Amino acid sequence: MTDDVKRFFSNMLHRVAGLRCVMVTDRDGVPLINLEREKSEFVMKPAFLSTFTLAAEQSNKLGLGKNRNIISVYADYQVVQMNKLPLVVTFIGAENCNIGHILAMDQQIDVMLEELKTAVTDS
Repeated sequence: MTDDVKRFFSNMLHRVAGLRCVMVTDRDGVPLINLEREKSEFVMKPAFLSTFTLAAEQSNKLGLGKNRNIISVYADYQVVQMNKLPLVVTFIGAENCNIGHILAMDQQIDVMLEELKTAVTDS
C-alpha cells in the first residue's frame, strides 16, 4: 500500500520539472510520507505542516465553500497544498515549477491515497 503511494509520488517528483519535495501528512501535520529531491528545512517545521488546516478553515468562513487547494508563491519557491482530508498533500517546487502539471494530477492523487486515507481514519 504505502510502497505504491511512495512510488507514485517519487515518479511525480522526477516527472514535474522544478518539483523539490512531496509530503503527505495527516490534518495535524504529522508526516506520513516525505520524499525530497533537495533538503527543505522549512517543510519539517510543525508550524508549517499544520498551517493548511487552519488556512482552509479560515477561508471557509468567507462563504466560498470547501477549500480544495492553497497555492503560495514566494521569491525562491512555490508551495501547493491539497486538501485530501484526513490527509494533506504538500508540494514544494522551485520558482519555475509547473503548478498546472501538479494540479492536473488531482484525480490520480485521489485514487492513490484511498487506502492511506482508510488507514489513517481507522487508527
